Amino acid sequence: MTRARVVVFALLSLAYPVLVYLGSDWFEPRWLSFLLFALALLRALSTRQPVWWWTTGAAGVLALVATLSNQMLPLKLYPALVNAAMLAVFAVSLRFPPTVIERIARVAEPDLPAFAVVYTRRVTQVWCGFFIVNGSLALITALYASDRVWAFYNGVLAYAMMGVLFAGEWLVRRQVKAAHAHG
Repeated sequence: MTRARVVVFALLSLAYPVLVYLGSDWFEPRWLSFLLFALALLRALSTRQPVWWWTTGAAGVLALVATLSNQMLPLKLYPALVNAAMLAVFAVSLRFPPTVIERIARVAEPDLPAFAVVYTRRVTQVWCGFFIVNGSLALITALYASDRVWAFYNGVLAYAMMGVLFAGEWLVRRQVKAAHAHG
């Protein structure tokens, strides 16, 4: 995937809930479904991993259902789908190591000590928990909340929660490294 495609995909993905919410004032869901088709296409062009092919296909189905039904619900289910895919990727890596977080850590530090491998496994488990909670809330907001609440949760609050998790993990990682440096 070219750098420009990666940037476009990342920006569309991050802004998706807000774009759908704001776009719903001007466009019917069938027209907004093209945004989801675009995300599915960009994802399809960017991956070789089977889980993302399934996710791409599911996003395409959601977009098709939104096009045919002219309903918002299929469009609102996309964040829950992404969380399910992320959960699958992280959970599978727990079953078949190295974990996702270990692979990321080895980019910066190829020779991870044993305590770091254990730590990265625990962090991967924490992220699995996050995806379960966040995906459940994304699904609940899609099914039961107003479009405004759905957009706020999935387009603002979920990202804030991820930021808190990243920051908290960074602080814990510093403590774990310090404890093993002195121990």
